Amino acid sequence: MIRAFFNWLMPHPLLTLILTVVWTLLQNQVSAGMVVFGLILGIIIPLITSAWWPDRPQGFKLGKMVSYTLMVIWDIMVANVQVAWIVLTRSNASLRPAWVVIPLELKHPEAISILAGTITLTPGTVSADLSDEGHSLLVHALDCDNPDAVRDEIKNRYERRLMEIFT
Repeated sequence: MIRAFFNWLMPHPLLTLILTVVWTLLQNQVSAGMVVFGLILGIIIPLITSAWWPDRPQGFKLGKMVSYTLMVIWDIMVANVQVAWIVLTRSNASLRPAWVVIPLELKHPEAISILAGTITLTPGTVSADLSDEGHSLLVHALDCDNPDAVRDEIKNRYERRLMEIFT
């Protein structure tokens, strides 16, 4: 009964947490009043919008999401150096850009959005399109000699972890 009440009160706990943190950061000061008001907003907004989230993921592993986020931040830093090296040392004629189709096993729209955002945030790759049915993602790679390797890396490094996070 308590769990049912909690699920009703916070239909999307991650959104509640994000809204609370964003509200507090937007205030430019951390005070108990601002945190409490942010928490109130973080509870009310998901309650009001829960009708538009009928297929939200039921299982979400926050610990794995934290490790995923740290891994993505590291990948972004490494890719920045790699892209800077390519830009500084290679001519445009020697670049090998490629379009890569990534078949998706992910089913949750939130997970697919995080994957597409991860790909776009990582320098050297851009998510360009999602198929109508959500079964594949079109990615542009700045420089790759093997598009299959890019596809496999995205599936193994990012998609596999997102599948573990969104169960």
